[in-house]
Amino acid sequence: MQVNMHEAKSQLSRLGKLAWEGEEIVIARAGEPWLRLTPYRKRLEERKPGGFEGQFWMSPDFDEEDEELIELIENPKIFPDED
Repeated sequence: MQVNMHEAKSQLSRLGKLAWEGEEIVIARAGEPWLRLTPYRKRLEERKPGGFEGQFWMSPDFDEEDEELIELIENPKIFPDED
């Protein structure tokens, strides 16, 4: 459902109830979508950063420049077989 800003101001309680019931509410400004009204839901558990330690491998030369790759990016050939 899309409503204009003035309607959203005067109908906020009703729109909030609809959002909690699963309705997608978009608030428009000058006819263009501007905001999305979504219900606040508390996280069930605290998020902890990390957790993937030791699960990824990175090559020792990861940060080294690859001249061939740089050349291909900076001077791409549309038809590689033609020189």
